[in-house]
Amino acid sequence: MNRRFFVKGISGAALVSRAVAAGDRLNVAVIGIRGRGRSIAASLAGMPEANITALCDVDENVYPRAAKAVEERNGKRPPFVKDPRRILDDRSVDAVFIATPDHWHAPATLLACDAGKDVYVEKPASHNLREGRLMVEAARRHQRVVQVGTQSRSRPSTLRAIGHVHAGRIGRVLMAKAWNVQLRENIGHKNDSPVPAGVDFETWTGPAPFLPFNENRFHYTWHWNWNYGTGDMGNDGVHQMDIARWALGVGAPRRVSGMGRKLFFDDDQQTPDTMNITFEFEGGKALLFEMRIWNPYGLEGQDNGVAVYGTEGSVQIGRWAKQSWGFRIYDRSGKLAHDETDGQDGPELHHFRNFFASVRDRTRPHADIETGHQSTMLCHLGNIVARTGRNVRFDGVKEAIEGDHEANSLLRREYRPHWAAPKGV
Repeated sequence: MNRRFFVKGISGAALVSRAVAAGDRLNVAVIGIRGRGRSIAASLAGMPEANITALCDVDENVYPRAAKAVEERNGKRPPFVKDPRRILDDRSVDAVFIATPDHWHAPATLLACDAGKDVYVEKPASHNLREGRLMVEAARRHQRVVQVGTQSRSRPSTLRAIGHVHAGRIGRVLMAKAWNVQLRENIGHKNDSPVPAGVDFETWTGPAPFLPFNENRFHYTWHWNWNYGTGDMGNDGVHQMDIARWALGVGAPRRVSGMGRKLFFDDDQQTPDTMNITFEFEGGKALLFEMRIWNPYGLEGQDNGVAVYGTEGSVQIGRWAKQSWGFRIYDRSGKLAHDETDGQDGPELHHFRNFFASVRDRTRPHADIETGHQSTMLCHLGNIVARTGRNVRFDGVKEAIEGDHEANSLLRREYRPHWAAPKGV
């Protein structure tokens, strides 16, 4: 099935998508069910708002474990679908949850919007900056709800923390720091090998340039290969940078500077294990991002966290010693003035509930695709500084890098001929 035929068929479906009454459960399908997708499916299985109609993955080997996770929660075993086009062409499906590798986030979201589906897409929103803008345009064009999986946007304690910041509790906010400091493993070196049985590697590759199968570019380790992933800046760092950008109340940066490279791991990873990136915004505000994924001891008592600095104090947001998420407010003298944590209900469920509420009343969700795009933009720009070794100036209106053709070319990618290749790139 080629793209023209496929999109022509599903665009008609968008005109007759199922009307969801206030009391109805939403029919949802999960696309990508290994790891993060399996966790999503298990959480959805316990929610009265959701009816899981299918679990979809190009690797049939991951289905039994995901199906078991759902069945243990609600006693039902959703059917397995290997081709995502079957999900998108099913008019009974109201929304899709996309937990694929990064290079599939935008193509799947664009096709889902074309098909009249609302979308929950995991972070980072896109594989490259241009894709993110296409996702925003598709959501608006088709009037779709598109929520990005930056769950902190719905976490009660983080909402309260940001409320304190915006209300002036720490004075005039000048700077924020976000960090991703944790221990990841050396993945070693592996040769290309035959595609495992049960894997549709053609569809897994999708519109990305084709590379031979390699275990160090496949399950999870795709994160560390530029063809498919965005490194740990896009994998984990986006959560913290989203909170920091939110606290600062800023959009696109004007200047991005710093460094990012491999200093510790001698393996097949292409993406940096160490980064120090500074984002400067109009109005004199700055966001500092620090990443070290080769040590176990974290920073400020957290492996991943955010600090917001104002003229009258500071706020730290995160999770200390693996306990509940929360925040701490320090006064101008550095004394702890307020300490608050969440209960046991995780941020994921709050974020899902917000998505379902938005689908029902057709309002923008907490992590609307425009919000997700702007935070993911920071990841892309930081990665470009790392890859080129140069600082950049960014035009936020044109969403273009000024005066550096090579760096600007990394805001988008080349796609191989494929039914899911985005248009307008």
